[in-house]
Amino acid sequence: MFKPDKTYVFALGGLGEVGKNMYVIMHNDEIIIIDAGVTFPEEELRGIDYVLPDFEFLKKNQKKIKTLIITHGHEDHIGAIPFLLQNVTIPTIFAPNHAYALIKKKIEEKNIPYKGLKVYKSSDKLKYKYFEISFFLTTHSVPDSHGICVKTPNGTIVETGDFKFDLTPIGPVADFARMSEIGKEGVTLLMSESTNVLDEGFSLSESKVDEALNEVFTKHPYNRLIIATFASNIYRLKHIIETCKKFNRKICIFGRSMENNIHISMEGGYIKAPDIFVTPDVANTLKSSEIVLLCTGTQGEPLAALSRIADGTHKQISLRTDDIVIFSSSAIPGNANSIANTINKLYLKGVKVYTSSNDREIHASGHGMTEELKLMIRLMRPKYFMPIHGEYRMLKRHAELAVDCDIPAENTFVLDNGDVLELDKGTVRQVGSLEVEETYVDGNRIGDVSTAVLNDRKIMANDGILVIIANVNMDTKKLLARPMITTRGFILINENEELIKQIEEFANNILIKKLKDKKSTYADIKLDLTKEVSNFIKEKTGRKPIVLPIILNIKKDVRKRAKKEETV
Repeated sequence: MFKPDKTYVFALGGLGEVGKNMYVIMHNDEIIIIDAGVTFPEEELRGIDYVLPDFEFLKKNQKKIKTLIITHGHEDHIGAIPFLLQNVTIPTIFAPNHAYALIKKKIEEKNIPYKGLKVYKSSDKLKYKYFEISFFLTTHSVPDSHGICVKTPNGTIVETGDFKFDLTPIGPVADFARMSEIGKEGVTLLMSESTNVLDEGFSLSESKVDEALNEVFTKHPYNRLIIATFASNIYRLKHIIETCKKFNRKICIFGRSMENNIHISMEGGYIKAPDIFVTPDVANTLKSSEIVLLCTGTQGEPLAALSRIADGTHKQISLRTDDIVIFSSSAIPGNANSIANTINKLYLKGVKVYTSSNDREIHASGHGMTEELKLMIRLMRPKYFMPIHGEYRMLKRHAELAVDCDIPAENTFVLDNGDVLELDKGTVRQVGSLEVEETYVDGNRIGDVSTAVLNDRKIMANDGILVIIANVNMDTKKLLARPMITTRGFILINENEELIKQIEEFANNILIKKLKDKKSTYADIKLDLTKEVSNFIKEKTGRKPIVLPIILNIKKDVRKRAKKEETV
């Protein structure tokens, strides 16, 4: 598939999904990687902490890797770095200033002795044998977000990173001039993010959120305000802090990620207000008009600060009837029910709740909508187009936008992770595909969790587990006692005694029948018992718990010895 003097582009994560972004550009014996992110597991991935890109290709070709370039400091772009460094040799990692600080902390927490982490500025250029890499500043919900321009022997590739076009941002304005300049020089392939492509028009300016929050503060001068927002949205945190200073309110922070991000942002000079923060003990002594609680929990996460406050289980903060709760955020797909549950609990406690759905301007996305995505295409003027960072429907719609912007349909590529594009003297075509699978992190284990394990966890969560304990003598093929049944998550034994007796009787008969067959092995008995009991329970209850037989082989001499010891 890979030929000398051709340039290849493919994703190890980030296509067909909003998360675990990782893109590879390869020419001969050189590889550069753009981003290394995680995604957070859906409900069906029981017990999984993170989902990682597939590192197998990089493991096999690590001698070719020259560098990893980071666009910005969000988890879906940097979260996989500690796991990557434990599996693959990466000579250098270049990141913008804010992302650098976040990555440095991640590496230190994992005790990884890595010395190759470096900072890049917008004006920097990185040169390798085949690649020349430059950067352009974009606007996003986190500081120092950049797009990446890669000049190769077969054409120029641009990866936008995450972006919006905000003409009145809280932070720096995007470098329109540099984007236009890159477009004039000529772009062979544009890889552009697609997160908000299904939303028409222009995204809301972050400055509008500032105005809306000011209005809430003005409208409720005597109420305690509880604000939940994304811990990574540094500019949102910045103007919340500025608003609190304006209204003479102190801030108490709840949530480890919120504390870490604010600390890093203060060290980096993005946030300046050290005297405004107070401890929970102090916060509880202040009047409602004098304090703002700033916390995590925008997605209804059970253990996040806001969820515990809503449940009444937070050790330091209890709700007051005059509290105002502000969700300065939007729902991530799949979290709507969790958020609704948290909001319902808050209403039941008698507090007023502001959300982005009923008060739109208290949140602005960091991702551009249709008109902004079109503007990026117009500025870059690419010959070929590859939408990234989105579910399939998003990628498909983004390709349609590119056609609207005069890119021929045959020059757009809606791909899956692993699909390979080949650049050859200014032309681009799809040439094949790599086998790419998701990698699961379960505690400290990376990639050891099989689909079978995940299926078992799902069943246990939904239908529970039933354990059959049987004592047999395999030498004599005798059942020594009736089997015992215990369950977890299936039924309550004391409320379903009749059903338990029926299962015991059924299991007892199966064991006797199998033991009569002198050819039956230990494995045969376990297999048949599992199958038959499972079918019996399904017929009786409509449910299918995991059936786990535990067959103890107790030999006759062991029983005699035990009796003798009892007599003594």
